[in-house]
Amino acid sequence: MSESTLIILVGTVLGIVCRVLLLKTDYRQYPTYPHGKIIHLALGVIASGLGSVLVATLLDKNYTAVTFLTLAASQFRDVRNMERQTLSNVDSMELVQRGPTYIEGIAMAFEGRNYLVTATAFLTGIATHFLHWYGGVLIGGLCILIATKYMSGRTVGDICVVRKGKVHFDGPNLFVDDILIYNTGLEDTKKKILKHGVGLILEPDNANGTVTFSNLGQRQAILHDVATILGVYRDSGEPSLVPLSKRDLDSGKLALFLLPLDQDADKAMAIVRRVPVLENAYRRPLKADVKPDRQL
Repeated sequence: MSESTLIILVGTVLGIVCRVLLLKTDYRQYPTYPHGKIIHLALGVIASGLGSVLVATLLDKNYTAVTFLTLAASQFRDVRNMERQTLSNVDSMELVQRGPTYIEGIAMAFEGRNYLVTATAFLTGIATHFLHWYGGVLIGGLCILIATKYMSGRTVGDICVVRKGKVHFDGPNLFVDDILIYNTGLEDTKKKILKHGVGLILEPDNANGTVTFSNLGQRQAILHDVATILGVYRDSGEPSLVPLSKRDLDSGKLALFLLPLDQDADKAMAIVRRVPVLENAYRRPLKADVKPDRQL
């Protein structure tokens, strides 16, 4: 077997392994099985092939092969657009929607994982050239370990404390602890809310969490994940039974009003803690280098 063939073979195989390990269908049932997975596995084969072939062509001093990277970037942008369009179309049929911020984060993740696959195949190919096939497998395994470990970011539990809140009415006004959610004068709606409602309070650890929870997309992502796992007590055409979130403007606390089918508050808290902090929603004002103006 020639060296170029070995580089392409080892790099492609490790790249495909990387994509398989990064491709998981979880409680969101996305990507769908089997067709959604077939699409992304096929794109993973293309991505790993581009990365390994690039090494072989560069070693043959065929520097025009760098144009492969342009092809890869174009292909992966199409992946992001495809995911965005698909999820946006499906989202309109959800009782508790994901929201555009969550959708954009998912689409970004699918694009980024293809770049990780290409990088894994590329580095594996280089290691195979210098360290033979076992060296390539070792470096490829290390790349896969890094990709799987650091691909997931922060979760809501990392930036706040989640605790139970009391759902109650004061006249027509619905509260979770002391935070006003909305008002309703319908007695039948009140009875349903008191019977099925669950309240949670999210207390940010610092200003970063406070500003992050001011993003409506992050709050909608939390409501969607809880409704996906625990179900939601509502149907279409019932605007009074919609899970909502409201923020206390003075303290920065976030109140969640939920209507889950499974009314286990402990489960709801565990789910909220595991909701990802969206890249497009996370803010770090504490990192800003803001200094007061000097006195003249």
